[in-house]
Amino acid sequence: MLTAFAAPRKRKAVDDRVYLVHADELKFDMYGPNPDAQIVKGHVHFRHRGATLTCDSAYFYQTTNSVRAMGHVHFRQPQDNITLTCQRAWYDGEEQLMEARNNVVLHHARQTLYTDSLNYDRLYNNAYFFRGGRLIDGSSKLSSDWGEYNTQTKQAVFYYDVQLHTPKTRVSTDTLYYDTRTSRAHVVGQYTPNKGQGTPRASRIVNGQNVITTTDAYFNTKTDKADLYGRSTVVNKEKTITADTLFYNSKTGRNYGRGNVVYVDKRNKNKLTAHLVVYNEKTGRGFATGRALVMDYSRPDTLWMHGDTMRVETFHINTDSAYRKVHCYPRVRIFRNDAQAVCDSLVFNSKDSCMTMYRDPILWNGQRQLLGEKILTFMNDTTIREAHVLGQALSIELMQDSIHYNQVSSTNMFAYFLGGKIRRSDAVGNVRAIFYPVDDKDSTLIGLNYIETDTMRSFVNDQRKLERIWMPKAQGTLYPMTQIPPGKDKLDVFAWFDDIRPKTKDDVFIWKPKASGTELKHIKRHAAPIQQIGNHAVSKKAEAPATAVAGAKSHQTPSPKTSRSPRKRTARK
Repeated sequence: MLTAFAAPRKRKAVDDRVYLVHADELKFDMYGPNPDAQIVKGHVHFRHRGATLTCDSAYFYQTTNSVRAMGHVHFRQPQDNITLTCQRAWYDGEEQLMEARNNVVLHHARQTLYTDSLNYDRLYNNAYFFRGGRLIDGSSKLSSDWGEYNTQTKQAVFYYDVQLHTPKTRVSTDTLYYDTRTSRAHVVGQYTPNKGQGTPRASRIVNGQNVITTTDAYFNTKTDKADLYGRSTVVNKEKTITADTLFYNSKTGRNYGRGNVVYVDKRNKNKLTAHLVVYNEKTGRGFATGRALVMDYSRPDTLWMHGDTMRVETFHINTDSAYRKVHCYPRVRIFRNDAQAVCDSLVFNSKDSCMTMYRDPILWNGQRQLLGEKILTFMNDTTIREAHVLGQALSIELMQDSIHYNQVSSTNMFAYFLGGKIRRSDAVGNVRAIFYPVDDKDSTLIGLNYIETDTMRSFVNDQRKLERIWMPKAQGTLYPMTQIPPGKDKLDVFAWFDDIRPKTKDDVFIWKPKASGTELKHIKRHAAPIQQIGNHAVSKKAEAPATAVAGAKSHQTPSPKTSRSPRKRTARK
């Protein structure tokens, strides 16, 4: 039999004869059942080309240069440090082939092969077993239905129901190549359980809590390092990672995945896909890049987040105070049916469940748009509970007529949510606002209400309708709809970015930058925005908000609704 380990035959000019060295008894019966054999018994000893063969009795066929040995057969090949024991054997000196049967044990250096049927080819240095065999290599144990072992290259091949056991790992496959010099195993193909009667499935490598399925893998039995190819999967309790190429090292804890990587955390109900993922389970650090996408399906409405690179850091790992920071950058886009966002970079801190967006962040919720220099969102589990917009804060809400916008600009803004819906919003510092009060009877717009104040608090009901506004002190003007001056329907900082808003989950991969000149400028706002009203400046007497109603207490303003008026109305103190 020729194999991948076979070398071309090279015969040397040596003595090929098998010699009988010793026997307690020898007889020859030319008329018996074995007329060509010399029958030898008691301490039988043969020698052939540097090897020795001992047994209890044997038939010696001198003309064919062969021996049939029986009882305590012991074969030694000192030059190669090989010994073989069995109950009976056939040795062909011409072919240098030994067929060993019953309780066969082959020792080679530190490797030991156990089987019931073994053919050992001295020319090719190959040992073949075909009725089940077991190879012991230090602390590693391999077994299969049949296979071969090369005593020169120290490589083995095992076929059908292959089991590789180490102190920490178990491998199940149908084809395995094993190099005893490097203790490296190559797992190939699928595995058919139940002695070949089951349904073929991917080969399995079980290492502690990790279960690996693969059809092409290299595994080091000493270091427990696995190099996985051919679309492999590693499962650790409720966490799964799948990739075209995976490198796993249980000692260092380093995991490396390349090519359509899919990481699933069933416990936290999230999923990561990327072209390249590197993660160390001992340090809790890693990164992902190449169309990196995070999916959070802990709520019925799945959240999709994409960034060019994602990086995770774990602090105080394996302790009760452990927490993580996830960095996503640059060109971050987020989509969920009820909320969308874009920014240059963000950081999520699990310690306080805070996600901070940096550099021109924009957050959409329904028909409302929030933007500023920095946006912090605080989560309650997976539901938003607070949002802080810091620096050049701007809130814009598209009204139902899809023409007019409610607008608020300030230094900072703070929004508070209940059940994922905004219920209160605070604007602080240099507040300017434009509201369009709505008539409750026919839902028509009453006019444009322009307000300036230092602090403004808005309350929204669960239907996302404005209920009331509170301000300590304000100046403002109410313009009827037919008397709104040109250009006064929008603040000078108005910017509506619906064109770059992610519309679908697939839209997160398409980066849409702001138009040139619309980026936030890191400058201080003017101290007195009221001066920018120009010809429509409000007199000093108009110091109370235009939304004040009769009976309102000092420093408190109800909902911005007034009765209709055909004339321009100025708020009174």
